[in-house]
Amino acid sequence: MRKGIPNLAALQIFEAAARHESFTRAAEELSLTQSAVCRQVAGLEARLGVGLFQRIKKRVVLTSHGRHYAGQIRKNLDRIERDTLELMAQRGVGQILEIAVVPTFASQWLIPRLPQFKALHPDVTVNLSIRTEPFLFSDSSFDAAIYFGDTIWPGTQGQLLFREGRVLPVCSPALLPNLPKGRTLTPEQLAELPLLHLSTRPDAWRDWFALNGMGQDLQAVRGARYELFSMLSSAASAGLGVALIPEIMLSGELESGRLQVAIDQPLASASGYYLVAPEETDAYLALAQWLMSVAPEGAAAP
Repeated sequence: MRKGIPNLAALQIFEAAARHESFTRAAEELSLTQSAVCRQVAGLEARLGVGLFQRIKKRVVLTSHGRHYAGQIRKNLDRIERDTLELMAQRGVGQILEIAVVPTFASQWLIPRLPQFKALHPDVTVNLSIRTEPFLFSDSSFDAAIYFGDTIWPGTQGQLLFREGRVLPVCSPALLPNLPKGRTLTPEQLAELPLLHLSTRPDAWRDWFALNGMGQDLQAVRGARYELFSMLSSAASAGLGVALIPEIMLSGELESGRLQVAIDQPLASASGYYLVAPEETDAYLALAQWLMSVAPEGAAAP
């Protein structure tokens, strides 16, 4: 028996009251009386020995302790609810992997290949959630993460799946109407077109111009910026400019003709996509083995 844990019903009532900062609205949400909510909150405060609300005339306002505690309780109640629903959905059969993943990698590379994994491992359900920044597994409900970087996160175990490789200048064919078939732009011609940027790689075009022996510092920083590669790709397809996008993210766009290589002068990227986890479960090892089997051949080589 966990003697330090308050009654779950009291925690649910407190979370609702904290979210609304109103005992009346919490009572309405939970189909309780206002006096029942007041009693439960008062009992929780007495148990904790900490004031969770300040009573100001007819209003209640969270204390700093109450606000922090409410955030922690809400996160854990959400996890309990999700785990319960997942167990009900699976009826106790199979394994579930909660994976944090960067968005464009998920939509452009991983998801189109997941049916193959599902066919090999029908008892493993892979749930994907977007995360673009590093996090601590101890503060999350994730079993593993796939992220873009230069090394494995401290305190985890995992492996490099593949390096990003070639990053190509691409644009809509509409921007190249007078270009002879099979020809690409010169660096000087490309410099005259609008440039599109990824917010997290502000120096990409400056590096590209330097690689091609051009001092285009001013031109290299002009143009619209987008947070995600998927947004950058859509903007380039719409004819808004030329974008630098990894080749591994472009197969569908190039095959369909939505995008065209403006000039075959790629940047080389040594960074890559890593799979990491706090511990290696059977489901995680199955996913890791499969990912390595479908990764581009030789793409993880130094």
